[in-house]
Amino acid sequence: MIVLGIETSCDETAVSICKNGNILSNIVGSQLIHSEFGGVVPEIASREHEKLLYNMANEAIESAKIKVTDIKGIAVTNGPGLAGALLTGVSFAKGLAMGLGVKIVSINHLEAHIIANFLERDNLNFPFLCLLVSGGHTQLWLIKEMENYYLLGESRDDAAGEAFDKGARILGLKYPGGPEIEKCAKGGNSDRINFPRALIHSNKIEFSFSGLKTSLLYYMDSFKESNDCNLNDVAASYQKAIVDCLISKMKLAIKLTGVNTISIAGGVAKNKLLRESLAKNFKSDDLIFPDLKYCTDNAAMISYLGELKFKLGKESKFDFSIYPNFHPKKN
Repeated sequence: MIVLGIETSCDETAVSICKNGNILSNIVGSQLIHSEFGGVVPEIASREHEKLLYNMANEAIESAKIKVTDIKGIAVTNGPGLAGALLTGVSFAKGLAMGLGVKIVSINHLEAHIIANFLERDNLNFPFLCLLVSGGHTQLWLIKEMENYYLLGESRDDAAGEAFDKGARILGLKYPGGPEIEKCAKGGNSDRINFPRALIHSNKIEFSFSGLKTSLLYYMDSFKESNDCNLNDVAASYQKAIVDCLISKMKLAIKLTGVNTISIAGGVAKNKLLRESLAKNFKSDDLIFPDLKYCTDNAAMISYLGELKFKLGKESKFDFSIYPNFHPKKN
């Protein structure tokens, strides 16, 4: 079955083609225009999606070397995300599906990130743990089986990716903050500054990064570079504090569930220190790291999950809504 996937939850415009579990094309257009504002401007994101989608859909079809009439289903993200951005993608997807006379299925962005691990290892067995870390979410999931997911815990406030973005702004670095802090941290001493690690010793699976961000803000108010401490040291120490919190809760999740197979997902999953720390603390045979191109927002995970859902007999009516503030309930 050939499925076209569309992802427009934030500032990445993405279209992909999946056929029988194989990604034939995966086109991603990053909206660089937001960098001058230090963050994503929702209205601009929506307009950029509208400008890019048609040409990117054609590019995805041509790159996959198929005809538009070969497409048998459309999968599209309908939440969570920016309302205007989601509406743009969903409207385009509905129009295309109606025009082609094919079925459509709405996809939860978070579920797609989790299932993207199957693009790395198609024989991944259930159950497994997934640490989903992005700009909008920091969550730990127990994946029991397909469409049976248990939320073990999440952040009380800022997500890890949000902490990176806000931290980068405080340090005078560019947007997006994660890659900029990672770059600045190279050569820095990560033990130079003992930033707080909230809830690290708690016996509950929950995160909090707002206090860490505030601690960095206060530290930088009186910071002056010297031989004893420079900006690289600050970035490295801040990054390590975030990663330490993530690793500690993964250890707790393993202890509480008895599940040893772990995976990561979301934009922060690209972070090199996080990957190295996971590899250092857990057996490599039990680790699944998705390809870097499948960590940030992409449509490959949407088309892949869409095909899985179609094969399970799932599809959506054309009047389905968007869910910008979708929040999973703990079982």
